Amino acid sequence: MRERIKALHETNPMLGTRGCRLGLLWPEIYEMQVRAIVRAALAVEERTGAAPLVEIMHPLVGFAEELHRLRAITVATANEESETLDYLVGTMIELPRACIRADEIAAYADFFSFGTNDLTQTTLGLSRDDAEGKFLTRYLEDGVLEHNPFETLDQSGVGDLMRIAVERGRGVKDDLKLGICGEHGGEPESVAFCHGLGLDYVSCSPYRVPLARLAAAQAALSESGVVAVASGG
Repeated sequence: MRERIKALHETNPMLGTRGCRLGLLWPEIYEMQVRAIVRAALAVEERTGAAPLVEIMHPLVGFAEELHRLRAITVATANEESETLDYLVGTMIELPRACIRADEIAAYADFFSFGTNDLTQTTLGLSRDDAEGKFLTRYLEDGVLEHNPFETLDQSGVGDLMRIAVERGRGVKDDLKLGICGEHGGEPESVAFCHGLGLDYVSCSPYRVPLARLAAAQAALSESGVVAVASGG
């Protein structure tokens, strides 16, 4: 067991065997998870009489062939559990290469969800855990950066990659479902930017949901030329 632990040790796990790479090396892990998802969905349908919306998302895809193979595993495993359950198979867009080659990846995806936490880290070459509270604080104090890119989306860098992914992904599939997942999903400026890109939804931590809903509504009103004004009682 010690030898196995030593063999699995990685110098930089954040860029190592994680996400979809784990599923390709050990497909039984993903098969187990797909079975659990399908069985849970069937249990909900049996209990409520209504089929839930099932989306199976593979993380950290950077190459189309990764999603191609994982989609095949997903479909084969899901069909063993049920041939009637409807579900979508997609990927988390977290790598610059995934944005640039979104047209190739879209061929095997029903949806994209931009994982902006990791996309920010991989685009800027910043480790959030190491940067925040250390040199990033100095950057903000000295004016090197105007905003913390892990709180407010870096629109000119990360945002430009997202724009490329949207254009190329929907250039292949007009109905490709697009969303954002991460802390930026509850930040007003970031939500407004994503609305402008044409994203379909935002996903964020529970405590940010009210703010995200308000920001999404304000973005929609602004687009239609309506100015929302808050008044005191």
